[in-house]
Amino acid sequence: MEKKLLLICGDFVEDYELMVPFQALQAMGFQVDAVCPDKKSGDFIATAIHDFEGHQTYTEKPGHNFMLNKDFSSVVVEEYAGLVVPGGRAPEYLRLNPEVLAMVHHFDSTKKPIAAICHGPQILVAADILKGHKISAYPACAPEVAAAGGEYCEIALDSALTDGNLVTAPAWPAHPAWLKQFVALLS
Repeated sequence: MEKKLLLICGDFVEDYELMVPFQALQAMGFQVDAVCPDKKSGDFIATAIHDFEGHQTYTEKPGHNFMLNKDFSSVVVEEYAGLVVPGGRAPEYLRLNPEVLAMVHHFDSTKKPIAAICHGPQILVAADILKGHKISAYPACAPEVAAAGGEYCEIALDSALTDGNLVTAPAWPAHPAWLKQFVALLS
């Protein structure tokens, strides 16, 4: 029986951080249910492509429209082996949703693997699960991680960090390392 993974996303999620894990994890044999609060299977969300072009921060361009494959309201978190939290701008408002935070609490309290990348750890901060954990994230999230009691770790853009049940990475160039470490925890 294939393992089920939950992927929480929303409008203006980082395109690569949604599309690549969604497809790669399916290719590895996982069932990946992509959900968004207040949306249903078949609804679309807009994505954004964030790139590193030598400016003081990343640039943003329109990405693909992504079709969700599961109703948010029908999620039963106990059915899932792990959680994927992509970055982009979506986490800044998804972290305000009590149902999203309750889902994160379930995965953390049951010690199921959680993979968060880029700005995805903003949701982990809001869920108050970072105390005592070493965390990577997009560098702009470092103050939030520290304020939440986590230890922000600056690592190479193409690296990932595992601490307990949490696998985090700074941005999409880390996909190979991030996904490899997440899948290792799921095994």
